[in-house]
Amino acid sequence: MKVAILAGGTGTRLAEETVVRPKPLVEIGNMPILWHVMTSYAQYGFREFVVALGYKGDQIKRYWADYCLLGGSITVDLAEGGIDQAGERPAEDWVVRLIETGEKTGSGGRVKRLSPYLGQETFMLTYTDGLADIDLARLLEFHKKHGRLATLTAVRPPGRFGHLDIVDGRVESFLEKPRHEQGWINGGFFVVEPGVFDYIDGDSDDWAGQILTRLAEDGQLMAYQHESFWQCMDTIQEKNYLDALWQSGNAPWKGGEISPA
Repeated sequence: MKVAILAGGTGTRLAEETVVRPKPLVEIGNMPILWHVMTSYAQYGFREFVVALGYKGDQIKRYWADYCLLGGSITVDLAEGGIDQAGERPAEDWVVRLIETGEKTGSGGRVKRLSPYLGQETFMLTYTDGLADIDLARLLEFHKKHGRLATLTAVRPPGRFGHLDIVDGRVESFLEKPRHEQGWINGGFFVVEPGVFDYIDGDSDDWAGQILTRLAEDGQLMAYQHESFWQCMDTIQEKNYLDALWQSGNAPWKGGEISPA
């Protein structure tokens, strides 16, 4: 099963980083968040990626070209102009297709533009602006059971401020940045049927704002509720938080090798 990744946005809320690089290449623990997202899927046996490029897409193509070339020892034949990797390859056995989808194309339009590369089969879909410890095998199982066109992963966002329990002016308890007790939001990890392409009119369509709304109105959108770790990366503070988790060795999204789904 292929994994479609939307990697063409400008990431304006993370301008400290994205002024010089596309958001998918912003680093968590010296590796781009795009690599972390791919690793999350590869742990469950999903190793074929179709990436929708836009803003500074040339940098993403250059990153993966260099990643392949520089992943091991090489021999450069100056006389013949050849490069030999001596059989060495990067550790990841992934196939990464990098598709230009236009710098101004909406997120829904990018999904539509990937359709020739995704075929008429179920596919995974995600962004490059958040990480989670979602059980992707269970997500796929949930999707297959309900038979609708699309499944989103619903998450409870972490609170932005500490929670206070106050009785008669006295703080009974304090919890730093708790998860909200009520309310779910779109966590950005989807399973999608090719029938969804019919809901996308053109390049300007927005995936979350228009396409998911149309699917919901037709009863074709289901939600897999994920109660565990999820964290977006929309600000420099959130980027630094994810980086600190990785550097600590206790990043919740970091797992071992898992059998294919």
